[in-house]
Amino acid sequence: MACILITSGPTRQYLDPVRYLTNASSGRMGSALAAAALHLGHKVILVSGPVEVSYPEEAEHFPVTSTEEMLAVCQEQFVRCEGLIGAAAPCDYRPERVEPHKIAKTGEPLLLQLTETEDVVATLGQRKGNRWVVGFALETEDHRLRALAKLEKKSCDLMVLNGPQAMRSPNNEVEIIAPSGEVINRFVGSKASVAEEILQIIQQRLIDQAIA
Repeated sequence: MACILITSGPTRQYLDPVRYLTNASSGRMGSALAAAALHLGHKVILVSGPVEVSYPEEAEHFPVTSTEEMLAVCQEQFVRCEGLIGAAAPCDYRPERVEPHKIAKTGEPLLLQLTETEDVVATLGQRKGNRWVVGFALETEDHRLRALAKLEKKSCDLMVLNGPQAMRSPNNEVEIIAPSGEVINRFVGSKASVAEEILQIIQQRLIDQAIA
C-alpha cells in the first residue's frame, strides 16, 4: 500500500474581497483518481481548491483556496507520501496588489499587473527524492511537445496529457507520456474509467517498481 498525495480542482487568486482569477476545473478528475487509488488499497491525501463535487470519505481532505495555500499544504503532506498525482489546475497568475475594498467601476479600462505563482508540481518534483510524481498537462496546441517539456521541467515520472474539453465534463480523453517521449497508452471514457486506467499504469510502472 502506498500513500498518495493528489491535488485537485482550481485555485483562486483574489483581486479584491469579492473578485478573483480562476479557471473551470471541476475537481471531477481528482475525485475519480482518489476513488481509483482507494479501490487499489492505497491511502489518499487530497489537497483541493474550491469545488462543488464530493470527494471519497476515505480520503484525507485538505481544502485550500489559493495556489500559495495549495503549495504550502502539499509541502507539509508530501513528506508522508510515496508519490504525487498533480491533477489540480492551480491559477498560474496572481495580482501584484490585492485591493482591500471592492474595485469600483469608473468607466475607464482597468489595468491589472499579474505575476506568476509558484508551480506546485515543479516545486514538489524538485524535492521528490526517491518518490514518484505524475503530472497533468492541459494543452491547446503542440500538445505532446508541450506536455513532454512540462514533464522534464517538473521532474515528473509520467505526464497525463488532456485538453480543455475535459474541464467540467464527466468524460476525458488522455495520453500517458513517459520521460522518453513514448506514448504509453491512450484512454477515452468517463473520468471514473480513465482514472482507473491511469492508476493501473501508476501501479505497474511506479508503485510496483518501487517495491521491487
